[in-house]
Amino acid sequence: MFEFKLPDLGEGIHEGEVLKWHVAEGERIAEDAPLVDIETDKAAVTIPAPKAGRVVKLNGKVGDVIMVGQIVAVIAAEGAAVAIAPAAAPAPAPTAAAEPGRAAAPAPGPAGAPAASPVPGAPPAPAPLPAAPPPAVAPARGPVPAAPATRRLARELGVDLRLVAPTGPGGRVTPEDVRRFAQSGAPAAGVEEEAAQAAAAAAAAGGAARAPAGDSATALAAAIPAPHPAEAEFAARAASAIPFLDLEPLPDFAQFGPVEIEPLRSIRRKVARKMVTSMILVPHVAHMDEADVTDLEAFRKAENERRGGRGAKLTLLPFVVKAATAGLKQAASFNASLDPFKEEIVYKKYYNIGIAVDTGRGLIVPVVCCTDCKSITDIARDIEGLAARAREGKLAVEELRGGTFTITNVGPLGGTAPIPTINYPEVAILGMGRVQEKPVVRDGQIVVRRMLPLTLAFDHRVADGADAARFVTEMIRHLADPHLLLLEA
Repeated sequence: MFEFKLPDLGEGIHEGEVLKWHVAEGERIAEDAPLVDIETDKAAVTIPAPKAGRVVKLNGKVGDVIMVGQIVAVIAAEGAAVAIAPAAAPAPAPTAAAEPGRAAAPAPGPAGAPAASPVPGAPPAPAPLPAAPPPAVAPARGPVPAAPATRRLARELGVDLRLVAPTGPGGRVTPEDVRRFAQSGAPAAGVEEEAAQAAAAAAAAGGAARAPAGDSATALAAAIPAPHPAEAEFAARAASAIPFLDLEPLPDFAQFGPVEIEPLRSIRRKVARKMVTSMILVPHVAHMDEADVTDLEAFRKAENERRGGRGAKLTLLPFVVKAATAGLKQAASFNASLDPFKEEIVYKKYYNIGIAVDTGRGLIVPVVCCTDCKSITDIARDIEGLAARAREGKLAVEELRGGTFTITNVGPLGGTAPIPTINYPEVAILGMGRVQEKPVVRDGQIVVRRMLPLTLAFDHRVADGADAARFVTEMIRHLADPHLLLLEA
């Protein structure tokens, strides 16, 4: 039998939701044939079968979440006998006539007493060794998945959640688990093995099991990556020390009228976790300004007409990406990340711009790499391809990694002053509003110009307002003059 475990699917991915099984239990599958479609918080991927054979067991239904390192499927090699263990049944009492010429086996004595000797005069058999005590459940590393009400109950009863063996779905500690532990001082019988398996799966995933997105404190701690041991201690303290995060459970809204309940899964769940992490961990500051894109818009439209539909369409976004890259070269603090554990700022000497894409299933941020080395037409082609694959769910994991700065554009949908949330662990994000014609003063005259609203949200731990003003001013200078953007290429 071959137990196939969910492999590492990429940087920061610890779990995946089952979208579709390509085989059923009992069917044969060829090596490298599609086995299951898994949707992570970054992309949907098809996982092939690592070996050929007969599928003995599939772990999980469509919609279930599987952790990295957990068993996905059990496959038996071709020709191997597939044994199905029957339910254990008590052995019938042996009789003297069971087999001619063979003595009947002695009846077992009371528990702990030596068995009667089958041969007269022979010394009695040694007494069996006392049963070993059940293994203690090792304290879990990092936050323990549990609802706020369960955490409050544990505090009231003086129970350390890390010592409680979970019996809830996904390794979640339930109130019953806490009460049982408080009464007996030990985990319930029969759950030690599940706890060990959950701990092993969490270790294979690179940390503790993820907590439900509704538990804000646990989601914050679980969303923080753990490159060194100090972070596990920080995450555990964050889950209990941040004030006002021990929220009360929601009321039963159904008592007021009809409701519809939808599980928080996949991309939407990841968005929820990252936004909680970013808004609580990062002190956000926003700087707003407007760029005069009148000449740029005229150039862009004329160039699209000249191209006659050949190649990628030139929208305003590729020009903004190029202008942002020029600004990042002048303001390195916005192309950085802050390590709060080592108290270091990591300045990145490469420029990979993430583009927020509304997929209908949630927000995805594919990355345009090396924007300092690409022309505007190259960037336009990359954005068009990435956005199409994001909406189709066909992005590769590599296309979602390595971003240093993010741009979100709500202009096509409307809005004049978006204040976006930083895509942690980046330190800044640029929001674009709708281009509008406005009366402005130029050389003492009131003229109508096309103005693009810009909002830079940034991490005040890394940069100050003066840095933001210089960054946005540099961007505006490039957007106002298309020739400067062409020189950047």
